[in-house]
Amino acid sequence: MAALAALAISPAATAKPGPLAEALGAPDDLAISATMRARVEGIDGQFRPKPAAADSMFSLRTTLAIEYDPGPVRFGGELWDSRAYGEAAASSITTSDVNTLELVQAYAKVELGDWGKGAKGGKGLLTLGRQTMDIGSRRLVARNRFRQTTNGFTGANLEWTTRNGTRLQAFWTMPQIRRPDDVQGLQDNKVKFDLETTRVQFFGAHATVPHVLGGVLETYGFRLAEQDGDNRPTRNRRLWTTGARLFAKPAAGKWDHDIEGAYQFGTARRSSGAADVTDLDVSAWFLHAEAGYTLKQGWKPRMAALFDAASGDGGKAGRYGRFDTLYGARRFDFGPTALYGALQRTNIISPGLRLEVTPDKRTDAMVSYRAMWLENPRDAFATTGVKDATGASGRFAGHQIETRLRHWLVPDLLQAETGGAVLFKRGVLRNAPNAPATGNSVYGYFDLSLTL
Repeated sequence: MAALAALAISPAATAKPGPLAEALGAPDDLAISATMRARVEGIDGQFRPKPAAADSMFSLRTTLAIEYDPGPVRFGGELWDSRAYGEAAASSITTSDVNTLELVQAYAKVELGDWGKGAKGGKGLLTLGRQTMDIGSRRLVARNRFRQTTNGFTGANLEWTTRNGTRLQAFWTMPQIRRPDDVQGLQDNKVKFDLETTRVQFFGAHATVPHVLGGVLETYGFRLAEQDGDNRPTRNRRLWTTGARLFAKPAAGKWDHDIEGAYQFGTARRSSGAADVTDLDVSAWFLHAEAGYTLKQGWKPRMAALFDAASGDGGKAGRYGRFDTLYGARRFDFGPTALYGALQRTNIISPGLRLEVTPDKRTDAMVSYRAMWLENPRDAFATTGVKDATGASGRFAGHQIETRLRHWLVPDLLQAETGGAVLFKRGVLRNAPNAPATGNSVYGYFDLSLTL
């Protein structure tokens, strides 16, 4: 695998020499890697109430990662530069699309322990400083892949793996606040460095236990504590999220499964408006269930049945029920984000089917279908912003079909990817008071990714 994957996607792993490091003649203890991704995308029949009915965009994401490993402490950093061009004046772009010239990672990693103490022995890694994190399924804490920008955290992250494969992780961080965050700054690709503050803290623990009920068991507890400050209004979320996951990875000739559920409680406000000072009691949840089978023959097709559900908010006095997905990724469950991103783990009930095929070592393809309902008919559906506060528009929202094709033009160096989604609007997405009369949403994209 390319050096970037080893260095950045798996933060606990030591980077392997890649084309860039070899071209520069880097010594063995210095890893250097870079990526560049160019994407063109467009959407017609916007589902959001306010942005332009049709929009298109050209985007560039460039990363540079360097790590020096003299052992047992190694030092590294990673620069991200994400820019967007040509979007509509009323585009839906956010800090998920633009974050220019940002040092997302700047860390020291301390290797701990050894295997020399019998069954109780283990190895660990303590990461200090700016960093990215993938935790568990990545549904609640993730380093983003498809998205233009990524979640970043500043703090301490301790990982410990025992000899029998049990893995424990504990962390305390300040999530990085991406900037620019104003419309003009985003459209101008303005360079404005990200912030971290003790007024927004995210910490918790995660455990992974192998060989449980034919798979792997994960359990976790996370705490998000934020408050207004530095001229930045917030929803003053003080949330606890506890959950568990049981999964077995896909393999040829075998059944696989992925079942995860989480419960969220604490307090939060319905909005970040200055006039909203009411703390509400939070009670929210999400569930993912998936079962699949992979054939051994031919293209090794995998067919999977999917089910996702997450609570919405009914607007009751003193209570709040909309699940918060924290710092998770959603592309792998719900389809493309960027100018699309209609679905999310909030106020949704969605069964579906997915088919994946691998014609050869350089090519893979996927097609999926989902039907969609609102968990609470009085709340906005998923991330669309479409809402009928009376509930009179019902629960049904429609159907989504998604496709994706990836091919390595040059193995491990240059990859092309194309795909898209169609949102067939029904019920709420057509009849709610603020639903735009734009017809079905059609989205497509094409990427070229260079990994050095």
